[in-house]
Amino acid sequence: MEIYIEKKLLHFKKPSGTSRGILYDKPSWILSVQLNNGHIARGECSVIPGLSPDFIDENQYQGKLEELKHVFASAWMLDEFKEPGVFTSEKWLRFINNWITYPSIVFGMESLTRDIFNGGIGLIFESGFTRKELSIPINGLIWMGDESFMLEQMEEKLSEGFSTIKMKVGAIDWEKEKKLLSQLRSRFSADDLTLRVDANGAFTPTEAPSKLAQLAAFDIHSIEQPIMAGQINAMSELCKNAPIGIALDEEMIGIHACEQKEELLKLIAPQFIVLKPSLHGGFIGCQEWIALAEQNGIAWWMTSALESSIGLNAIAQFTVTFKDLLPQGLGTGGLYTNNFESSLVVEKGQLRMKR
Repeated sequence: MEIYIEKKLLHFKKPSGTSRGILYDKPSWILSVQLNNGHIARGECSVIPGLSPDFIDENQYQGKLEELKHVFASAWMLDEFKEPGVFTSEKWLRFINNWITYPSIVFGMESLTRDIFNGGIGLIFESGFTRKELSIPINGLIWMGDESFMLEQMEEKLSEGFSTIKMKVGAIDWEKEKKLLSQLRSRFSADDLTLRVDANGAFTPTEAPSKLAQLAAFDIHSIEQPIMAGQINAMSELCKNAPIGIALDEEMIGIHACEQKEELLKLIAPQFIVLKPSLHGGFIGCQEWIALAEQNGIAWWMTSALESSIGLNAIAQFTVTFKDLLPQGLGTGGLYTNNFESSLVVEKGQLRMKR
């Protein structure tokens, strides 16, 4: 059972503004295994340079993948991953725990192994979603950019039938961003359109309370990461007094131990958390975050970390294993000129498998 490793440099159709600046392309590493039935099982290790905690440079990352390749091959030869219920076995959990500080690699390995067990047909978690009976509510994302570009995206998302819109803030002039939100809210009430914003840590602790109060005037549902990660006391105060919901995102990156996760959630007590399997510990890590969040009355949603269609397919299938979903931050991976063929389609703000 040999893993083949291929680097895939994904090219954006349009330069995309993120908290890491303007992105023109993004690397992923695709893990694949040729199966005896002729199918190829795949998993994606997706990184965002400057944000992913397990990525220093390509040489370091490629070296870890080569190490993984040999470790996995040895474990497979010893029949360690062939027993029924492998994904809850102590051997599998021990294997994953050894890679816990490499969340993108854990996500890629979990996806690959599940695809191997299911015959290499892209089936990661079987459900009503994969049987084409269910769909997932998702938000429409407005990318950072100048005012006209963001307005163009808003119109596009509204015409596509989204009932939840998420807009990045902190990228252009604050008054212009408020103007865009005002335009949306003047056309649609909070009952008709849910508005989320994502600051990616753009505000200072001093200015954040005022900015949140101004956002509350537009009936904003929530704001992701209003201040930079690592300012625990300041974030806790914001969550305690905020007039809108606050969601943690970057705050959770690099936290792997269950005790640390629980301590963070109790100290900050956010209203929401945002989960990305490539950044927050793969399926296992996200399951742990979700369990802890729900124990503490914290809601959550899943989002992508700019994966290709391979990773998005796995995240979508994982997400739908949970019930009573809020609109999720998922899509079809239509950002890229050279993506893999997708089995996903978006219709009227819902993500589903192609029929």
